[in-house]
Amino acid sequence: MSAGVVDIGYVELFAASALMLVAGIVSYKLELGQTRRIAVSVVRCFVQLLAAGFVLEYLFAWQTWWLVLLALVFMISAATQIATSRVKSEVKGLIPAVFVSLFVSSVAVGLIVVEGVIHADPWYNARQLVPIAGMIIGNAMSAIAVAIDRLFSDLDSRSDEMFTLVALGATAREAAFPSIKAAIAAGMTPVLATMSAAGIVTIPGMMSGQLLAGADPLAAAKYQIVVMLMLSAANTIAIVMACFLTYRKRFAADGYYLDKGIRE
Repeated sequence: MSAGVVDIGYVELFAASALMLVAGIVSYKLELGQTRRIAVSVVRCFVQLLAAGFVLEYLFAWQTWWLVLLALVFMISAATQIATSRVKSEVKGLIPAVFVSLFVSSVAVGLIVVEGVIHADPWYNARQLVPIAGMIIGNAMSAIAVAIDRLFSDLDSRSDEMFTLVALGATAREAAFPSIKAAIAAGMTPVLATMSAAGIVTIPGMMSGQLLAGADPLAAAKYQIVVMLMLSAANTIAIVMACFLTYRKRFAADGYYLDKGIRE
């Protein structure tokens, strides 16, 4: 045991993987074709999280601002690839816009929380900054994927309207704005729903972790409130930036809408 945290042994850890037999048996019995995917997911979960634990142990011991920044850039790069891969619509050139949106939102909001709320010393303290930025990046990644997918599917569903608006003199932004609003609203919905359910339906991750570590329940609740507020702010910044940086991908340089038949 360390600082109130119960250390799970490796025997118990690997034994816990038996819980995935439930999903495996269901997949096998119902012929869902997910058995291999379940096995791969379990292995990746073990390897990635244990590797992250070893890397963070080194980072906490030998942290410098550039090592922390390098870790954040790696996390954001991975999140960018995952977010863009989840977009069903075929859109080229999303990676730079998504990376910038994730970087700005996670670094800006993360530093505000670390400096203004937690008062970390130094400001780049990896023990505080990396987990907080990781929560922001993970949530913003999902929000961006939902928002961008909604944006382009909505633009495509309004193709006739888009042609008409542009023909009547509307700019690309004016024509796309209803779709941008719908996409931003869709991206904001999950974290707002989570905030509404927090403390009644669920005890969220940060609060659960602190309770398991022996923290005072009221102190854990305060931390969780800060986390939910920061996720809401970061998600909003990320999806607004992503939508406004990417909607032009459906328009030509001179402003007309690129319907499916005339795209490259």
